[in-house]
Amino acid sequence: MRQGRKARRAADATPKRKVDYRNLKNPFPPMKAFSDDHIAQMHNAALDMLETLGIKVLLPEARDIFRPGGAKVDDSTEMVFIGREIIEAALASAPKSIAVEGGARDRDIVLELGSLVFQPGAGAPHATDRVKGRRPGTWQDYQDLTRLTQHFDVMHMIPPLIEPQDIPIHLRHYATMEAQMTLTDKVPFVFSRGTPQVEQSFEMLRNFRGLSDAQFASGAQCYTIINTNSPRTIDIPMAQGLIDFAKAGQLSIVTPFTLMGAMAPITVAGAITLSHTEALAAIALTQLSNAGAPVCYGTFTSNVHMKSGAPVFGTPEHFRASLAAGQLARLIGLPWRSASGSAANLNDVQAANETQFGTWGCLMAGATVIIHAAGWLEGGLTVSYEKLITDMEVLQMVAELCAAGETAGADFGLDAIAEVQPSGHFFGTPHTMERYQTEFYEPLVADYSNYGTWQERGELDATTRATGIWQDILAQPNDLKLDGEAVGDLKKYIAKATEAGGAAPVS
Repeated sequence: MRQGRKARRAADATPKRKVDYRNLKNPFPPMKAFSDDHIAQMHNAALDMLETLGIKVLLPEARDIFRPGGAKVDDSTEMVFIGREIIEAALASAPKSIAVEGGARDRDIVLELGSLVFQPGAGAPHATDRVKGRRPGTWQDYQDLTRLTQHFDVMHMIPPLIEPQDIPIHLRHYATMEAQMTLTDKVPFVFSRGTPQVEQSFEMLRNFRGLSDAQFASGAQCYTIINTNSPRTIDIPMAQGLIDFAKAGQLSIVTPFTLMGAMAPITVAGAITLSHTEALAAIALTQLSNAGAPVCYGTFTSNVHMKSGAPVFGTPEHFRASLAAGQLARLIGLPWRSASGSAANLNDVQAANETQFGTWGCLMAGATVIIHAAGWLEGGLTVSYEKLITDMEVLQMVAELCAAGETAGADFGLDAIAEVQPSGHFFGTPHTMERYQTEFYEPLVADYSNYGTWQERGELDATTRATGIWQDILAQPNDLKLDGEAVGDLKKYIAKATEAGGAAPVS
């Protein structure tokens, strides 16, 4: 026992390396895919398309908002033709910097050009891990993945990780909101599945945070993701979501999902021009609904495999599309969301390569929000527990680069250089001994031991080590400091709403 206590005391006495992966700034100068003139031509082409070809808007209420705003509306065809002056006004009123509140003040984020926010993979119908295998996503999976996202500071927002398919869709928003409020204090996500579900989600969040109606509306407390239906269509749930979130002063992240060669032209320039067109139309709807409403420009453009038709990610085309989208985002001045991801079927080298290459495309493009940065497999059909962990290694290393700043190179170690003779070493110098426990990034998954030691430890590969890491995290108790009364009131609200029949989504 005495040895155990000594070991624990020694461990506690070991200096802890201080890291801060919150409020990151992208330190890399943005790359360009096209010349500035070419980007201006793409923007003008998008404005021309909206004015002459128009966009199909399936929700009558949305068309009724576009009409008095100056757009030409044909209800018989559901087409809306949006003049460039409408787009220019919308871009002028949309905020260039958006503060979004987390469940705790030290989890608040600011979305603006130059800031950097990460999210894990989202929207998958399946979950997978080495213990249970691949399966339809469950309520337990949603809770587990939410807790894993909460554990890592380099994750800043909670996305719709997986669909808990064991909960009926008319009740699902209760479960996902409860998990986000009781298992994490990061920025929460609200599904846009019709006004009743959105309003109930807002009510749950508002009451849990103890906010008045005015306080809730005074700043963004949550966000949603709006996907257009390419090419050139905004469907009913997405249009309704844009309106509901704008009127409530909550954040919409507009993200056309354009796949080159499928629902978009086969060229990068063509696909991004189409994506830009759709994003501008959706942004205009938010500003016509409520001028000044927070809205984030977004894109998710990659290509398909032309032999199979399957979407692929982490390709050179995906990388170039991110660069072009970044140029357009800087042209209009809005914070923007890009995406990484992988089409691999398991957490292997292909998965790592695709996700890392896609993530670096987002970084070099200057993306504000990078989603699908960890855990995503099969082109979004699955979130992997192990991949969430192994991808986290890369994101933490990126965060190290973001957090380093100028002071990282200020210590030249001149005394140590003078002390060590030619052909000597620095292991034992005071300069090294004072810093060796805290100077370098400590790996999460990587094993730096030699081959013999690795063999003695069981020859575990990175994916196997990742299993142990997520299991250890989930074995820890939830350490959030929760208001017991607020939790009780939330559970009562959900029980009452469930008994009343829930809220059906809008299709």
